[in-house]
Amino acid sequence: MAHIQSLDPSASPLDYYGWELRRQREAHGLRQAQLGDIIFCSGSLIGQIETTKKIPTRDFSERVDAALGTDGVFSRLIGLVLRSQLPSWFQPYAEMEAKATYISTYQAQVVYGLLQTEEYARAVLATGMPDDLDGLVAARMERQRILEREQPPLAWAILDEAVLHRPIGGREVMRGQLARLLEFTGHRWMRVQVLPYRAGEHTSLDGAFNLLRFEGDPDIIYTEDLISGHMTANPDAIREAARRYAHLQAAALSVEDSAALITRVMEERYGEQPRPEERTVA
Repeated sequence: MAHIQSLDPSASPLDYYGWELRRQREAHGLRQAQLGDIIFCSGSLIGQIETTKKIPTRDFSERVDAALGTDGVFSRLIGLVLRSQLPSWFQPYAEMEAKATYISTYQAQVVYGLLQTEEYARAVLATGMPDDLDGLVAARMERQRILEREQPPLAWAILDEAVLHRPIGGREVMRGQLARLLEFTGHRWMRVQVLPYRAGEHTSLDGAFNLLRFEGDPDIIYTEDLISGHMTANPDAIREAARRYAHLQAAALSVEDSAALITRVMEERYGEQPRPEERTVA
């Protein structure tokens, strides 16, 4: 228990969450196992979260709020906790992304983070061999909540056709990911286009980029290199990015034709395969 008592609530959002969970639990006269029984988890999990050994989830936070009558305290804290799990160099971008009224992105290698399924995100993030993969996955899923707002940002994603064919996570993961993309066909706030192979050379062969627009604040361009990300509000860079994005949109398939291509790749490349005993032997 000494480790719990020495927890510094000012050290990080995760430390504060653990400290506050312990304080609220004890104020209600509950042992860890008792609270666990109430919210359908183990007392060990409660202890791990109180000592920052485990990252809480949004579902856990909502159940704690309901059990302890904390008026949404933990449901509000969880956003800060999960954002703090993002790489430090990425956190400023995530904060700006959450404030944007318009997001346009071109992705050449992977599906844009806001559109990734949990399984696909896990496979992508695992390539960096992180110390806490679960925390990173939870943080990425938390980012996607901006699309669930009553007034979400208007978003436009252009994906290189290579993104559809790169088998990240295996057949089932890719099938689920492409099915997820198809959910946005006809979506009011999100548009997905595919830049086909036949487009050949294009204005962004040198890589992916995101353009964020805001109400009352300058536009921002975001790019990444091998080590970190970079944001700029330089007007010349903004104009150049807008020009390139317009050319990408012109070269990309329409939203409807993009959906047709995604469907075809999903069925032909990632469709269910017959078991060996079901295959015809020539």
